[in-house]
Parts: sequence; structure tokens; C-alpha cells
Amino acid sequence: MAGKLKRSPLAPRGFPKLPSIPGVRLGGAACGIRYRGRNDLMLATLAPGSAVAGVFTRSSLASAPVEWCRKRIGGGRARAIVVNAGNANVHTGRAGEKAVARTAGVLARLLDCPEKEIFVASTGVIGEPLAVERIETALPALAGKLKSCRWREAADAILTTDTYPKGACAVARIGGTPVTIGGFAKGSGMIAPDMATMLAFLFTDAKIPPAVLKKLLAEASERSFNSITVDSDTSTSDSVFLCATGKGKAHKAVRSAADPLLRGFRKALQAVTIDLAQQIVRDGEGASKFLTITVTGAASEKAARRIGLAIANSPLVKTAIAGEDPNWGRVVMAVGKSDERVAPKKLAIRIGGLPVAKGGERVPGYKEAPVARHMKGSAIDLAVDVGVGRGKATVWTCDLTHGYIDINADYRS
Repeated sequence: MAGKLKRSPLAPRGFPKLPSIPGVRLGGAACGIRYRGRNDLMLATLAPGSAVAGVFTRSSLASAPVEWCRKRIGGGRARAIVVNAGNANVHTGRAGEKAVARTAGVLARLLDCPEKEIFVASTGVIGEPLAVERIETALPALAGKLKSCRWREAADAILTTDTYPKGACAVARIGGTPVTIGGFAKGSGMIAPDMATMLAFLFTDAKIPPAVLKKLLAEASERSFNSITVDSDTSTSDSVFLCATGKGKAHKAVRSAADPLLRGFRKALQAVTIDLAQQIVRDGEGASKFLTITVTGAASEKAARRIGLAIANSPLVKTAIAGEDPNWGRVVMAVGKSDERVAPKKLAIRIGGLPVAKGGERVPGYKEAPVARHMKGSAIDLAVDVGVGRGKATVWTCDLTHGYIDINADYRS
């Protein structure tokens, strides 16, 4: 499927130029799991002693790779991450579990490290046996050709229904010392929170303990990968990793996530994760419009996010956006079904910054034409205040077009 689809009209101009991160080497290769004529196997190796943190799908039918990683992420150390595209290795029974173990075993021997430091991810079709022998055959040659600059090659190798690879980077300072954060992601369908099928891999040359990385990643993910939706479907394979090699310039020691030294790093990490999350939405299957939903006046930040996602996941709202129809009544409906506290007589709605509803009714003198003009653009802004508190959150989604049906009806062909 990847490579057959027309590039999303919401795509960025191109893949960003990501700097080399000391301690990280990566690349891609073709092993023929599902696709022909393209790379479908990604490998990233890390310097010995690198710290790692991860967040994973909350699906009760998680993939064999997710279960493998969950059991080992607590060790806090990583030497490699390997990913195959085209087969999700989900609901594949004992054979799927053995496939993950075999993959990790090959890499552990190649890198002379414990298997518990090898992390595995898969993305693609659910329920089909994984031809793991193809991965085993390709890994030695791939491991021998990795370089620190092959971000685009790695990002290309993990795509499925994506129409473009997604990358982002930022520079921060820890106690005055510059550190780099860079990474890439994939995803365009089966995207909904509970880890936002979606994979993301983040790397930094900073020296940060695993326990601190875990808190930083959880916080950043909540406001990025857990604040996007394409179709309300949660993948069985969602995984996000953050690895710290400690191979950059020496900086002041960091001991807790609350350390003031991390203020700039936290901001930069969130910027990278939001950038990648938004790129996933912009590549939503069949998407033609990018929708930013800002909710204020909620009982809490979590309540605001749930209200925003109720709007973002509504097929009626999403099809109205696709049809450029300023039917704000659908927004009222979605807010009402969120099961969160709302003050009806204080509810206010703005579309493209234009007041639509306020005080529990349509604004006096409302004119639809300016709102309709905003709806014709590719970037739609929707703001809702529910009038009960100070909680606020922003979520991102895309419209729902016939293209989504076409892609998913044809996915296995």
C-alpha cells in the first residue's frame, strides 16, 4: 500500500534535515515481509549504557512486540530497536511470540548484548503469521551498514498507509550545554489516544536516567500523541520510545524530572512530539483538512481533552468539515455526549476566530458567510469554552472523506 498513495495535500514540504546524534546509528533494508521494491525493516542501534523509556497501547489485544517491550522497558537500558512494516504480528499466537524472541536473539548476538536490551515493533496487517526468517536473514547485513545520518532511510522503512515519512528535531540546553532531540514516526490510520497504526522513535544525546526519561515521555505524550485522532480506532501496536545515549557534551547531572535544569529540554521534547503528532494527523487516511480544537473552561485539563476528543472523533463533525459546512450544531452535540461537566448557558463556540454561539444560543446578528469562507481553507480552527472551570487542552484531527473508505477497503490488496 505504501508508495501507491498520493501524497497528502496537508503534508509538509519535505523531510527535515535531522542532525546526527552521538550514540545513534540507523538505517533500513528490504526483507520482503509484505512489500516489494521498498525498504520494510528499520534498525537503530544505541551506544552501550543508553537509557530508554517507552509508552505503549492500552489495547487489551496488544501485539507480541508490545508485550515483549512492556516486560523489558523497566530495565531502562537499550542497545537496539528493530521494526518491520507490513505485518503487525498481532493475534498470531505462540508463533508470534517466538518471532519476536528470534528477532531479539539475532540482534543480541550481533551486538553482543543481553536480549532484554533489544526492543521490537511491528506495524501492518493483523492476524497473519510473520515470516520472521526474512528478518533474521536481513539483519546482519543491515547492522553492518548503519550510519548516524540515515534518518530518512529509517523513517521510510516503517511506513504502511502513510503517504510521507515524518521527522522532527530540536535543540535544548541543560545547564547551558546544548543537547539534541530528534526522531521520526509513522501513522495515518487507526489513530486514537490510548497511545494515540502509530509508532514513534525519539533520541537524544543528553545523559538522563531512565526513571526521569519515563516521566518526561509520559508528560510529552499526553499532550501530543494522546491528543490526536484520525478515526477513533486505537491500534494494537502503538509504541513510543525515548532513548538517551549520554554521548553528547557533558552537562550538569540530572536526577529528577522536576529538576529546573530540564525546563528547556521538556519544552523541546514536547515541541518534537507535537510536531510528529500533527504530521500523523496531516497524513490521516484520505484527509483534506487539518482541524485544531481548543477547549477551555473545563473542570480540568483531562476533562478539556475528553471534550475535545469527543468533538474530534464525531463522524458528523468530521464529515461537516470535509463538506465545508459550518454546521456548528454538530459541535454542540459532540460536547454534550462527552459526559463531562458543561454549563449550557455559558457555552461559547468560535470557528476561525469568529463567534458562532455564546450564552447558550446563537450569537446575535450571526452571519454564516464568513464562517463558511473559513471552512473552505485547509486549516480549520475550532474553539469551545464550556464555562465550568479553568481546564484547557488542544487536540488535533482531520476530516473524514471518501478517501478513508477507499484506502481501508483496499488495505490488504
